[in-house]
Amino acid sequence: MIPRFPETPGISGDSMEIDGDPFHHSEPVPKILQADVDLSRHRISVFLSTHTAYELLPESGKVVALDVSLPVKQAFHILYEQGISVAPLWDHTVGRFVGILSPLDFILILRELGNHGSDLTEEELETHAISAWKEGKLQLTRKFDGNGSLHPRRLIEAGPHDSLKEVALKLLQNKVASVPIISHDGTVPQLLHLASLTGVLKCICRHFKHSPASLPILQQPICSIPLGTWVPKIGESNGRPFAMLRPNASLSDALSLLVQAEVSAVPIVDDNDSLLDIYSRSDITALAKDRAYAQIHLNELSIHQALQLTQEASATYGFFNGQRCHMCLRSDPLHKVMDRLAIPGVRRLVIVEAGSKRVEGIISLTDLFKFLLG
Repeated sequence: MIPRFPETPGISGDSMEIDGDPFHHSEPVPKILQADVDLSRHRISVFLSTHTAYELLPESGKVVALDVSLPVKQAFHILYEQGISVAPLWDHTVGRFVGILSPLDFILILRELGNHGSDLTEEELETHAISAWKEGKLQLTRKFDGNGSLHPRRLIEAGPHDSLKEVALKLLQNKVASVPIISHDGTVPQLLHLASLTGVLKCICRHFKHSPASLPILQQPICSIPLGTWVPKIGESNGRPFAMLRPNASLSDALSLLVQAEVSAVPIVDDNDSLLDIYSRSDITALAKDRAYAQIHLNELSIHQALQLTQEASATYGFFNGQRCHMCLRSDPLHKVMDRLAIPGVRRLVIVEAGSKRVEGIISLTDLFKFLLG
């Protein structure tokens, strides 16, 4: 169940696209054979184990890294202006990469700023270094080892010679969206790329494009596969609760849900549970525009207003491409879902009912790889 909020006018579905007949006809769901699943997983595993992270490196491009001595405020302005959501952190005092700055850091900072009992003030962000924030974050997240003492989380990285399977498993097991590919061949570590499940999936799709029959599960409709998080009684869920919010819920509610439920995005729906938009962790960087974060209260700003800020901020730097919500139908075959998730920037697909766009579930890159790797 989700709290019921009256619909907020003004949020348009024009930025959403979906294929399929607007009149959905119920058809018998073909039974998936475990032998087909096992064979497909084996062939994918063999491919990933015999190809390296070098295949993820683009022919050209840039990777932005930040020094830990930078003020937090300046760091998030850089992320916003560059149109990126994460950046590796370089510590010049030890001569190596030591961490990642992500939207979750910004979310925790904003929540801390809104906490009246906090020692962190907006003015301190002017001089508060990333390194100081990371130390303070340990107090907030309260990660303890067996002796009860606080310990920092080590940087999760991969080398260019690591297999694609090793890269995928590091992303999954450590619950991170990206890992830096770092070469240690020289005297100074060289940052080559930020690897994500999108890149690994793109390699899979490219490799099996001309031999789809070698993966029998590709033709299976997603509703027949234990894949993703579904509204109860619709599909085979992964066991996690499904969360949605109304557009006039507060941004504070959305951020709390993203942090506490450990999800990367929340569908925004109307009173009929039809999809209006989606709010993801990376949307939070839009509040860096014109220091919007210093002029708002999280519990007073609605999700609808926050999404407007996101679209305005994206349009300013030309990042908004007109489509925020990527959707699929429960009847879509797995290969169609994989092709869509292999598109850069598409981290999840919202499963909707054809015509009404009523939300039925959500499939993330993480969900897909947990299924493919077994």
